[in-house]
Amino acid sequence: MQASILQLKSVAKAEGTIVLPGSKSMTNRALLLSALSSGSVQLQRLLISEDTQHMLQALQALGVDIRLDPQTRNGVVTGGLSSNRKQLTSPLILDLGNAGTAMRPLTAVLATSPGYFELHGNARMHERPIADLVEPLRAMGAHIEYLGQVGYPPLRIQGQRLMGGHIKMAANLSSQYVSAMLMAAPLMDGETTIELTGKLVSAPYIQMTLTMMRRFGIHVQPTPRGYHIRQQTGYRAPQQYQIEGDASTASYFLAAAAVAGEVTVQGVGRDSLQGDLAFLGVLQQMGAGISIDTNQLTCRSQGGLQGIDVSATDFPDAAMTLAVLALFAQGSTTIRDIYNWRIKETDRLTAMATELAKVGATVKAGRDYITITPPRAMSPALIETYDDHRMAMAFSLLCLSPRGVRIANPQCVVKTCPDYFMMLRSITDQHG
Repeated sequence: MQASILQLKSVAKAEGTIVLPGSKSMTNRALLLSALSSGSVQLQRLLISEDTQHMLQALQALGVDIRLDPQTRNGVVTGGLSSNRKQLTSPLILDLGNAGTAMRPLTAVLATSPGYFELHGNARMHERPIADLVEPLRAMGAHIEYLGQVGYPPLRIQGQRLMGGHIKMAANLSSQYVSAMLMAAPLMDGETTIELTGKLVSAPYIQMTLTMMRRFGIHVQPTPRGYHIRQQTGYRAPQQYQIEGDASTASYFLAAAAVAGEVTVQGVGRDSLQGDLAFLGVLQQMGAGISIDTNQLTCRSQGGLQGIDVSATDFPDAAMTLAVLALFAQGSTTIRDIYNWRIKETDRLTAMATELAKVGATVKAGRDYITITPPRAMSPALIETYDDHRMAMAFSLLCLSPRGVRIANPQCVVKTCPDYFMMLRSITDQHG
């Protein structure tokens, strides 16, 4: 079957206002925390996308009552997952696609009380490591079996009540493992201490988890080397919880304005929980103008952009945007601390280096960094997306290059932003 190809014509600038869809990371956390809570909660501005549908459908299969209004993107979740699953006596197979924000937390949560589950995903998910979460759970007494390659999904879980205690886990590969353990810890009996080893990556995502847990009644105490969770009465749902607009999605529109134009994104602001807000500082370093308000962000071009050398440990997703934006800068750009790109939807380091070279960039990629030197003139190219939504969205910035861009398999954006290209057209005058 031949892949579809999207032609984005060359445009001079990006200009306008974008109302952001909800954050994927916050949506899937909010759905799970609501499901684990006593009572009902109204969730506002949920993201409806492939990844969030995987979480939503899994929770519904587990007996959670979720009523979603697709028009308003609001929903009501009635909790009780921890009690509902005690009634499950037959194996339940959950297909989580390539949604890491569903696979990782559900692995931890479902390991903590009675039930029999199998967690499956697509082919790429079965290549994404999960041992750094599974092995600490096993050390706590969890019964988890690898059904394929050791260290990777699919998984078979014989859930049971777990005793808390001291958990030691690596934090240098993905913050999702730490967030998953944090969300599961209050379901264990007794107090739990999580000790982290290695250099912590994507720390703002863990802070997002902690802040959201606090809104759902669970307080976690930081320690010098990790976190302590005391015995508490369980998750309690607030009456309502509003999801922020997705800051990762915002990065593409703001980057387009940094090249040429002015764009405002609404739905996320100065008090955001999302680490990708750090991308605004990167845009400023490169020479763009930034305005930050309570519920909106604005970026404007102020002439040429300059290449930079930056650690992306706190914003690995928006760093994809930076890699393509580097094509429009004077001088080289180096992005560091991005080893975890290799375990995302594709091996993003290899994929990014390959596609940047297609347009004429000089690229040097190492174990955990990439250096991009833009060409004097970009070559026309057909960009492969590797079924990775962020490859498609990042390379869409090339519509601001003299020759535009062709993108293969553009529908992969359904993972986090199904309306992405329609939104891009609204600020770049793409027609036809």
